[in-house]
Amino acid sequence: MQTTWNGKPYFPISEVYKQRFGTKVIKIPVSVAETCPNREGIRGMKTCIFCDVHGSFAYPESQGDDLKDQIVRHRAKLAERYNAAKFLVYFQAYTTTFKQLGVLKQGFETALSFDDVVGCVVGTRPDTLSEAVLKFWQEQAEKTYVSIELGVQSFDDDQLIWMRRGHTAAQSIKGIERVAKAGLDTGIHLIFGWPTENDKQIIETARLCNDLPITNVKLHNLHVLKQTPLEPMFHEGTFKPVELDLYSERVGLFLDHLSPKIAVHRLAALSTRREELIAPAWTADKMKTFQGIIDRVNAQGSHQGRLFR
Repeated sequence: MQTTWNGKPYFPISEVYKQRFGTKVIKIPVSVAETCPNREGIRGMKTCIFCDVHGSFAYPESQGDDLKDQIVRHRAKLAERYNAAKFLVYFQAYTTTFKQLGVLKQGFETALSFDDVVGCVVGTRPDTLSEAVLKFWQEQAEKTYVSIELGVQSFDDDQLIWMRRGHTAAQSIKGIERVAKAGLDTGIHLIFGWPTENDKQIIETARLCNDLPITNVKLHNLHVLKQTPLEPMFHEGTFKPVELDLYSERVGLFLDHLSPKIAVHRLAALSTRREELIAPAWTADKMKTFQGIIDRVNAQGSHQGRLFR
């Protein structure tokens, strides 16, 4: 059994990209959407408790800018930082598939007009997948690489209600199956650090990932940003983020039970805007956080697929 991938105790998505494209590939986050079902009050819902005013976009200073300008600007920074020559354009902010198929189509056309862009990645909700959207992605996948990342966050309905997601675990599963049935690379986002979270839930989540047609997963730690519903909860003492050690322990537990065939994007979230981070402080330090998680995972003898069955 393989226990490390280039020294990492998990199968990194970078390996998938290298195998497919023959070189290092970096994602360029962009924003073309302006809202989501929750912000629009669909079904009486309100903003998710963790979502900031930027719709979880990595580069809010560029929000509203022309897409081509966003790509050019961020590509230059990422190329220098990571020494990369190929890129995927990542439609990240808000819900790109919410009433905006025309915007999405134009976004793909613009993104793929760049010679060094080898595909597109779309982050969206599992309950906003129209047949028209899926058909468009299928058509694009015949010509280029297309990957869909669904914001599942949790497979526990009580946790989904607590975070005000406005969809159920069953809807997430259906969304995953529909994307995979369309022949698309199917990823999900998961958040660890809920108040009622326990080891059993972590294990069950990993096993459910194994049973579903998921090709990749991205892990986030629940953290508190300014101007989010979590902010007053933190100040009132009704929510306390998990410490790095406990979070790392649960990441290791998740990896132990996760199929070694499912690629992992990252092990934790990073607050790209430190001035907006309230807690926990460790979320602000990317390298320290990553190394802390790796050290704990290694110390407890964990690695992806160790207890996979």
